[in-house]
Amino acid sequence: MMTETIHQKAEQYKDIYTQLKNDLKWKVSDQRILMMIASLYVVKGKTFERNRFLDLCDYIKNNVGAFSTLRSYQRFTTAAMLDIRFEHPKEKFQEFINLYEQLVKGEFRRGTFTYIAALVMLTEDDDDSNHQESIKRAHSVYNGMKEKHFFLTNASDYPLAVLLAELDGDVDQVMNHVEAFYDKLASAGFRKGNDLQFLSHILSMDKKTNADFLIEKCIQVFEEFRQGGKKIKNANYPEIGMLSLLEDGKNDIAPIRQLADYLDSEKLFKWYKDMNFTVAVNLVISDRIKNTDLLETGIFTTMETLIQAQQAAMVAIIASTSAAAASSGGE
Repeated sequence: MMTETIHQKAEQYKDIYTQLKNDLKWKVSDQRILMMIASLYVVKGKTFERNRFLDLCDYIKNNVGAFSTLRSYQRFTTAAMLDIRFEHPKEKFQEFINLYEQLVKGEFRRGTFTYIAALVMLTEDDDDSNHQESIKRAHSVYNGMKEKHFFLTNASDYPLAVLLAELDGDVDQVMNHVEAFYDKLASAGFRKGNDLQFLSHILSMDKKTNADFLIEKCIQVFEEFRQGGKKIKNANYPEIGMLSLLEDGKNDIAPIRQLADYLDSEKLFKWYKDMNFTVAVNLVISDRIKNTDLLETGIFTTMETLIQAQQAAMVAIIASTSAAAASSGGE
């Protein structure tokens, strides 16, 4: 059975999603956007205040140009990410826009993914940072990613490049460390592609654990799911990586499966089984990293960062697929 705290998180998630659906169901083309927003609040442990959130959404829409993507559905995910991370999100908004323009000047392309990269950088950098060094290093990391995997790397990797730029060591060292994971995981049977690249990036953020040991844990977690009847898709690789970073991540598989089944059985979510699995992993891991034993270790900060990376990637993926649907008349 699910623990009481995980069950509470599931109910909070359902409640927030219901509120969002009532207010925004005709303003978004993909209900997964609302699912992701609800999970952002629960994972972060931030109380959802409906009026504050809607006011912030309107504020964003009224303070950007007529052709900005922030006037569309992206204002909702942006509002949520600002709201959960900052005490005074409206005050941070202008700094966020200024940082976005700095990223554009630093050769990042305008669009959804650069906005998300700006949010990640705003969270990671010190409050008094001018961000210039972070922008240069992030762009160097992105170029390193592109050099290693030219056809896999695109603007959707901007947020991850920002996070990888936070790692110690020169850029070549960081990228070689990532590449070693990619090659070894591919040899172990993981399929090459964007998802494996993301998994490699996740594992590379743990500099204290032996790389071969982490890869073995990935294989064990993968097999544990498979033997339990869960078909792991390439898109699930990030979740496998995060569970592998926990000391005993295999022990979380049963509650994840139970929570995913619970969400699958709910009328609100029954058509979104892939998303339900992702949400289940995030809620269970967020419950685990609040454990007092983990608070005293470096893994707590690493896992918070990785959940942020995975959430940013999901927001980016949903945003890009929704934009494609809208442009082809799918709205």
